[in-house]
Amino acid sequence: MFNAILIEKDDKGYRANLTQLQPSQLPDGDVTVQVDYSSLNYKDALAISGKSPVVRQFPMVPGIDFVGTVIDSQTSQYKKGDKILLNGWGVGEKHWGGLAQFAKVNGQWLIPLPQNLTGKQCMAIGTAGYTAMLAIIALEKHGISPKKGKILVTGANGGVGSFTIAILAKLGYHVIAATGRLNESAYLKQLGANEIIDRHELSEPGKPLMKERWIAAIDCVGSQTLANVCASTQYGGVVAACGLSQGMDFPSSVAPFILRGISLIGIDSVMRPYADRVEAWQHLATILDAPLLDTIGKTISLKQVIPTSEKLLQGQIRGRIIVDVNH
Repeated sequence: MFNAILIEKDDKGYRANLTQLQPSQLPDGDVTVQVDYSSLNYKDALAISGKSPVVRQFPMVPGIDFVGTVIDSQTSQYKKGDKILLNGWGVGEKHWGGLAQFAKVNGQWLIPLPQNLTGKQCMAIGTAGYTAMLAIIALEKHGISPKKGKILVTGANGGVGSFTIAILAKLGYHVIAATGRLNESAYLKQLGANEIIDRHELSEPGKPLMKERWIAAIDCVGSQTLANVCASTQYGGVVAACGLSQGMDFPSSVAPFILRGISLIGIDSVMRPYADRVEAWQHLATILDAPLLDTIGKTISLKQVIPTSEKLLQGQIRGRIIVDVNH
């Protein structure tokens, strides 16, 4: 038997517990993985709490990413002993995920563990860092470079925000970090933020067009914040949207797009093609270093996942939470 976080929903209600499962209970898949590390993301916390309809079928093992070792493979792409990495593809939502000691998945969802990174380092990066890298690649493919001007990062203390700041700083960008936790300013500056602003400057209703403040932005928040970010983006600028912690709505107007010619790019990390995933992780492996990952990541055990989820939803967690599923 093996340990796992299991979410159930029936006539007894919605609940998540640390439990033991039989290998025979694993879902269909052509690759079986002994999981080394997973991570705790905002989406995982929503799934565990039941506060948002993240989970599509029950019972469900949450955990949208994991690293581990192949112990059985029915595909020629991977063999026993291979080290692999998974992000997204609906695991933890529609298919059992990584917050367990074993996982069984479709081999097409996996990529080889990137060179120069350990499994634990990959989970310190996780979906958050991978999403941040996808957003930065998108900005650069739309012509953004350090010489063009400043870049805003919203939700700066979160996992995606923290990695976005760190990566942009490593690439030579001038970074403005927006946060609701100004007491964490020292942490954000350590990551590489040049300026820090209070998120309340952006989270309240504003004008369709406001003072031009940055050439690009990566928004992890959505809703009114995203609207104000677009309204404050310089002519010809680019905004990458990858989060919705404030909400899914977008109370904006067409003004920034037709009067300033800005572009709004949606960043999806869940269904991304294999080549995009490999490209992003290759960049991450060359840009990020161990001291930075130690700064951003904190490790917990599987039994700490459920109480930590509530803290994450309450905005009490900064950076990344790595889960050692074997402790």
